[in-house]
Amino acid sequence: MGIFSRNKTTAAVIAPASAGPDLSHLTGAYTIDQAHSRIGFGVRHAMVTNVRGEFAEYEGKLQLDGSNPANSSAELVIKVASIDTNQAQRDEHLRTGDFFAADTYPEIAFRSTSIQRLRDDSYRMSGNLTVKDTTRPVTLDLDFTGSATDVYGANRVGFEGSTTIDRTQWGLTYNAALETGGVLIGEKVKLTFDISAVRAS
Repeated sequence: MGIFSRNKTTAAVIAPASAGPDLSHLTGAYTIDQAHSRIGFGVRHAMVTNVRGEFAEYEGKLQLDGSNPANSSAELVIKVASIDTNQAQRDEHLRTGDFFAADTYPEIAFRSTSIQRLRDDSYRMSGNLTVKDTTRPVTLDLDFTGSATDVYGANRVGFEGSTTIDRTQWGLTYNAALETGGVLIGEKVKLTFDISAVRAS
C-alpha cells in the first residue's frame, strides 16, 4: 500500500521508481480501524451479473516507513464466518465445505512480501494469501489516499486498492452448470480494499 513494502525476511528485487511525496512523518506502527474500513469482493453470478459482499470481522497491522517503502510491511487476518453477501442462505452455503469450510479453516490471512512505487501515490504490493490450506502469491495495486489527525487526536492513514484472483487456485472449485450454458459462479473474484489505519500512540 502507499507505504507498505516487503517483509524483511523475504528477498525481492524491486524496480527503481521515481521519487514520490515526502511521507517520512508517517513512519510508525498502525492498526487497521475495522469500523472505518472495508474488505469486499465481487464475483460473476449466472453469467449475467455480479454478486458483491464483504468480510465484517478482521484484524490488520501495518509497519510503515515513509522514507523508504521497502522497509514497510502489512499483515491481515480475516474471520471467514463474518462473510456477508446480504443473503443469509447464500452466506451459510459459503461457510460450508463447498466453499470456505469455515469450521475447519476459520481464517484467511495475507502477509506482504514486497512493494514497488509506480508513480506519485500509486504502489504495487505483493504478498502471500492463505485460504483454507493453500498459500499463493498475489499482487495488489494500491493508492495512498491521505493522512489526517481526527477529532479524537488519532493520526490516520488511508489506502484503497484492488486485485483479481482465480478462486479455483485456492481450492474454491464449487460450481453448477446452467441449462442455457455456462456456469453459476465465475472463477474470477475481484477483491477490493478501503483501509483506514490508526497510528499506535
